[in-house]
Amino acid sequence: MLFVKFFALGAAIGAATGIPIGPVNVAVIESAYHHNLRRAIAVGLGGGLADFIYSFLGVTGVGPFIREHESLQYVLYFVSGIVLIAYGAITLRTQPSDISESTVPRTRQPSKVITGFFVGMALILLNPAAIITWVVIVGSLLADAGAGAMEGTATAIGIGVGSFGWFTFVAFMADKGKRVLGERIVTVVRLIAFALIAYGVFLVGRAAYYAYGQL
Repeated sequence: MLFVKFFALGAAIGAATGIPIGPVNVAVIESAYHHNLRRAIAVGLGGGLADFIYSFLGVTGVGPFIREHESLQYVLYFVSGIVLIAYGAITLRTQPSDISESTVPRTRQPSKVITGFFVGMALILLNPAAIITWVVIVGSLLADAGAGAMEGTATAIGIGVGSFGWFTFVAFMADKGKRVLGERIVTVVRLIAFALIAYGVFLVGRAAYYAYGQL
């Protein structure tokens, strides 16, 4: 019963933390628009699995270590900022496809689906500040609840499932939205890309400010 309770808690947290626009959300929307729904769902699956990995590490392994080494947090912020800036820039440079072509059913291309899965994983795993989120949010929550290893594992599994559930929802909405919005969805993706770049600059600036303060 406790396993189910903490799994449900993790699923709710995983879905909620996926709502703020991040690189996986952008990749899901872009994949639905430039490729197809299967590719977009594969990106979400990769992102959900990576969220599970980081949340599992955060609640059962590296959490205490990160709390004890404040400087490590800012190194992770710096790396994550660079990743967000780079991905945002790549997204801005991507040439939009013809909407009439993107709505035509395409032959199945397993390689694109597999590539999408690894893109989703990489966007989380290369964003190491994500693990801080799980340490701060989930780690402290579980500590207050007196949860043990089993409850922490159940929560991490729930987070992965909830995260994948949210990304799948975004994939379906984006696939439907490209037919409604047409070429205007390109503007939406680019605005989100600018937001990612801005947040990346903020993280790099935050890390630099901390490093300056230590001099």
